[in-house]
Amino acid sequence: MNECSFCGRKKNEVQMLISGQSGFICENCIEQAHGMLKDSTKNAGYSPIENVSEIKKPKEIKKFLDQYVIGQDQAKKQLSIAVYNHYKRLLHARDENREVEIEKSNIIMIGETGTGKTLLAKTIAKELNVPFCIVDATILTEAGYVGEDVESILSRLLMVADYNVEKAEKGIVFIDEIDKIARKSDNPSITRDVSGEGVQQGLLKLLEGSIVNVPPQGGRKHPDQKYIQVNTQNILFIAGGAFDGIKQIIEKRLNKHAIGFRTEKHDNIGEDEDVLKQINAMDLRSFGLIPELLGRFPVITYLDQLTKEAMIRIMKEPKNSIINQFVELFRMDGIKLVFTDAAVEKIVDETVEKGLGARGLRGTTEKVLENYMFSIGEEKEITLT
Repeated sequence: MNECSFCGRKKNEVQMLISGQSGFICENCIEQAHGMLKDSTKNAGYSPIENVSEIKKPKEIKKFLDQYVIGQDQAKKQLSIAVYNHYKRLLHARDENREVEIEKSNIIMIGETGTGKTLLAKTIAKELNVPFCIVDATILTEAGYVGEDVESILSRLLMVADYNVEKAEKGIVFIDEIDKIARKSDNPSITRDVSGEGVQQGLLKLLEGSIVNVPPQGGRKHPDQKYIQVNTQNILFIAGGAFDGIKQIIEKRLNKHAIGFRTEKHDNIGEDEDVLKQINAMDLRSFGLIPELLGRFPVITYLDQLTKEAMIRIMKEPKNSIINQFVELFRMDGIKLVFTDAAVEKIVDETVEKGLGARGLRGTTEKVLENYMFSIGEEKEITLT
């Protein structure tokens, strides 16, 4: 009589017996094998680091970022240091005889649209050995209102960690568009600010480090829902935002505004890059972030406005540069696409006029290539001049 080659059960003892080349397997053994496979894949991907020598040094992390992100050396430097220190904190937390508690240094990145905040976050995620997720602050509202609760931020991290709480508690969260939850003025709100100050208050416990009830599927919490408890003590938070109008706030603090009918500024420090270098927590408070939130973001870094030269480099140099992407698209149809220096410069000039930053380069290139892509296959070689 046929029997399972793994557990020895006879055919009449099981519901199903699947035959192979030289044996049989029953449905019970299939289920057991499937469970073991799920466990092994769950534990793969984020192997624990055992000592400091296994961690990539900040210079090595920055070197990796340089392959994909042009310029922004200051932001890349601070981001690399933060990630390196995050790994060291995780190692230190395992030491049972530790006498000193190392606190985390959450980061806030300030830069105009298209300067590379989200790209930096996405790129560094490729290099990390811990769960990483990017969430958008614009969808968050205060508890009880239409939108998502702040705890849904951790739902995304849980999903990335395959709902393994231990892994998620060592992760990194990038909160994009943090400036969109600023309150409308520096003074406390008289009316309820459900998507601004209310969200900032809700974020405090997450950033500081506490045990939070997280709805597994995200969204709005309700009484009948089951929650997963997550300790945010070791989760590193990185926030990014455009903070439109922050330069005027910095200039006002530095007393660099023109007085009366004069249009020029008092001295040469009015250059955009120099102004952003002077940013501090006071300016972010004036913008609309509450002091309690700022206290939980000890590291403030900035991204420079992109120059024309930097935009040209962005078009050509990164591994996944826009030119390489379109050359590959046309190569799939057997067509050789060539960008001359004059064509690249023209695309950059048009994008700079729109004021969209590096994000606008793709849209401009799409427009230039629109007719060629529509009539693809009619030419074997295309040179853009």
